Amino acid sequence: MERLRVIFSGRTIADTSAGYRVLETSHPPVYYIPPGDVQLTYLEGAPGQSWCEFKGHASYWSLNVDGQQSASAAWSYPTPYSAFQQIAGFFAFYASRVDECWVGDERVQPQQGDFYGGWITSRIAGPFKGAPGTRGW
Repeated sequence: MERLRVIFSGRTIADTSAGYRVLETSHPPVYYIPPGDVQLTYLEGAPGQSWCEFKGHASYWSLNVDGQQSASAAWSYPTPYSAFQQIAGFFAFYASRVDECWVGDERVQPQQGDFYGGWITSRIAGPFKGAPGTRGW
């Protein structure tokens, strides 16, 4: 796995080479980062949850770094379904809700929309869900 980094408000929130890359139909990759490689002091539980038919119920996390906040900037699956047990408790970050996300030496582009959290690099090709009118494909 390539090195993954998440930066917000001038701080490195996550830095790992032990993440998991998850692919779903019509999505760019989502990267799940082990909690030991995340600065947990900057995360606060956020209201709400969602459900994925493949992974189960997700919990959301907001960032608070020296008074700079990003609501629901990350999510995790505390008890995912058996097929995704390897990401239990890992964190995924919306590239659109932090300042920078990196895969190796490439800064990612956020997936469009406010529901999906894929990280787009030059090595993958769309089309991707997220833009207006694409949620139902």
